[in-house]
This record gives sequence, C-alpha cells and structure tokens, in this order.
Amino acid sequence: MNPLYRNDRPGQMPRSWYAATAEPVADRAPLNHDRRCDVAIVGAGFTGLWAALTAARAGLDVVVLDAHRAGFGASGRNGGQVGSGFNKGQLWLEQRLGESPARQLWDLAEEAKRQLREFCETHAPEARYLPGVVHGAYSTKEAEADRAEAEHLSHAYGYDAIQPLGRDKIRGIVKTEAYHGGLIDEGAGHLHPLRYARALAREAEAAGATIHELTEVTRVERGEPAVLHTPHGRVTADHVILAGNGYLPGIMPEVAAKVMPINSFIAATEPLGDRWREVLSRDIAVADSRFVVNYYRMTEDRRFLFGGRESYSIGFPTDITTKLRARMQSLFPQLSDVRIDNVWGGTLGITMSRLPSLQRIGPNILSGAGFSGHGVALSGMAGRVMAEAVAGQAGRFDTFSRLPVPEFPGGADWRAPLLTLAMTWFSLRDRLGV
Repeated sequence: MNPLYRNDRPGQMPRSWYAATAEPVADRAPLNHDRRCDVAIVGAGFTGLWAALTAARAGLDVVVLDAHRAGFGASGRNGGQVGSGFNKGQLWLEQRLGESPARQLWDLAEEAKRQLREFCETHAPEARYLPGVVHGAYSTKEAEADRAEAEHLSHAYGYDAIQPLGRDKIRGIVKTEAYHGGLIDEGAGHLHPLRYARALAREAEAAGATIHELTEVTRVERGEPAVLHTPHGRVTADHVILAGNGYLPGIMPEVAAKVMPINSFIAATEPLGDRWREVLSRDIAVADSRFVVNYYRMTEDRRFLFGGRESYSIGFPTDITTKLRARMQSLFPQLSDVRIDNVWGGTLGITMSRLPSLQRIGPNILSGAGFSGHGVALSGMAGRVMAEAVAGQAGRFDTFSRLPVPEFPGGADWRAPLLTLAMTWFSLRDRLGV
C-alpha cells in the first residue's frame, strides 16, 4: 500500500496537539501545469524545506512537491526533541570510520543544532525552542556506557554541555524509579515541530521557492534534465532532491533498499497544572534506552506528551491509546488517573544502522532519508547539504554520506518481515530487561 495514504487522507492533518496549537495556514495550490526549474524537491518536511530555503537563497529556481501539506508527515508529528550527534555515539563512529571522519560528522551535527536554534530565534520564536534533553538508562551497564560517552565527548571534542547522571540525580529530575542513571544534555533541546515546519515553508517561499501541495510525484524519469510526473502536470528539472523519508512512495528502488517506513505514536494528556512537577522537575525532554524508545516532555500548557509504542503493521492499530497509556503508566504510575485528550501516529523512515542515508542516486538526483527518530536537526542539515551539492559545493554532502547505512537483506521486498522479527526480539528484550 502506498505509504502516503495508508493512514491518512489527502491533506488532512491528524488531530494532534500540534495541529490544534499551530496557527492555521492557507492551503497551497496543487500543480496543474507543466513547469521547468533548476531544482525539484519531493517532500515538504524539514529536509525538503531546508533544501528549498538553501537553494532559493542561492538564487536557484526551486519547486517543492508534496502529496499532502507542508509539515504534514513526521516533521509535523514527532516528539519535538532536538538531539546531539547521531543515533550511534561518537565512540561507535570512531571505531568504524576513524577519528577524523567521526569528528567531521560531529561538527556537522553540531552545526545542524545551531542552524535550527538560530532559525527559531530569528524566524520561528513561536516554535518555542527550549534547551535540555535527558537520556534515561534502565541498567547500570547502560548508565556506565552513557558516562563513558559523556567523558569522551568532553575530553576529545570539548563538548561540556553533556553531563552523566547517577541514580539519585536522574530521579531528582525525572520522577520515575525506572532509571539507574543517564545523561543530561543542555546543548540539545525541544520545540513545537509543526510550528517550526510551517515557518520553514514560509521562509522558503519568501526566498523565492514555489511549494505545490496535494501533488503526488508518481514517477521520476531519469535523465539530464529529469522529469517528475504528477497527476496533473510535469516538472522538468536540472536537479532532483528526494526528501519524502518514510512517506516516499516506491518511485526510487535505491532509497527503498535502505529506508523502511515504520509507525510511531504519541499521546497528549489533559493539562496537568502544577501536577506536571510530579513527572519532571524542569521543562526538559526525555528519551530512554529502550530499543522501542520512550520519549516525552511537557507542552507549554502543561500537558504531558508521551510517545513510544511499537507497531509492526503497515497501518495504524485501531486502538492506539491502550498500549501507549500502559507504557506511560509503567514509568509514571502517578499519572494513572490522568485523562488522555489526544493520540496520533505518524510514519518515519529507519535504516539498518539507525543512521541517516544520504545517497547520490544519479548524477543529478540526491536523496536524504532514514533519520530513524533522530531527525529534527539532522534532517534539516541533510536538506541544506543536498542543496549545497546541487549548487556545486558537495563537501558536506560527501561527509554526511559516509555514514554506514547498509541495504536491508533482500532489499525492499524483505525489509518489512526481517525488521518485524528484529523489533519483536528487541522489544522482548526490553520487557525482560536483558
């Protein structure tokens, strides 16, 4: 089934807390004619919008095509957490790539956070970027690994914004007995992702880019120039950037071989008032060491946003709430009497290594996807470096594309059943505490 429509109706935003608290925007017209441009971008999420903004600022003629709305997919539905680095730590990257390439990737990830913060300061204060992310470790072994990573970042990279937390310190911040330790990263943060995405779309258009919504790309005809086919028009472009991530339909097998769509879910409680301090001692975001990660934070009106239940089917389950509530209450039994006002799901792209996949599909076709739940900052940087590469400066794209991202065994046909087996095994380990 086409991932664009398996859980959503065309252009209809999910009933999320984000959609309810973002300023409404006018719909953008679908493409209904043929068009020529320098750069055609598929997908109007963080990746595509940063690519459009960067390319338009460089003076290129840019067209963005989205089957739904700008910010409709994972970019407007995620946990809003702006993490440091990658899903793999710097020690892991150094062991596989060497110290110099790992350092270049760290610098790129730091620039991704800085780019986001500066954009929010100047163009999207409504996104309410706030610093602070805690990582919770369920075992002493995991807490020791967190401590080793923090010490390495401090000594080798001069990154002192991250500090290890012992059992007592983390429980003083996150009011659960589940964690044996962890980290607090003051250089990371959290925001309202849909407001951020809509501000990016606004600024991309102000820079000269054209965004067409309700315009699915059904086929990419390779060539120089390439031709993008849609139901009511074609776009002929010198360069193509694929930025659909987990919502990209099967129009490019090279992407499907490395990136698989999966679903994630979030609940928003009723406003907690002063009770929010029964959960957190300060306004920070939290993610933990479960393979099927729990991630959560407070909203500006003191609702508790909690995400992190697994789903192995291509469609959303009919009952999202029950399992999500059970996970939340296992960590915070003090919330057992709290009403849940909203639940929603979204689709993200993951890879075998849980690292982003940047690919040069052809001489004039680039792809960025597979951010694996760590993409609020990284996906924007991916868009930016792809636009730089289009403009003739490919150095940072080449750095990003060094990340080790193997194809799924058996390619696109076998990725789903194999991943289901793997996730079933790891979620069992989560439950057993292995």
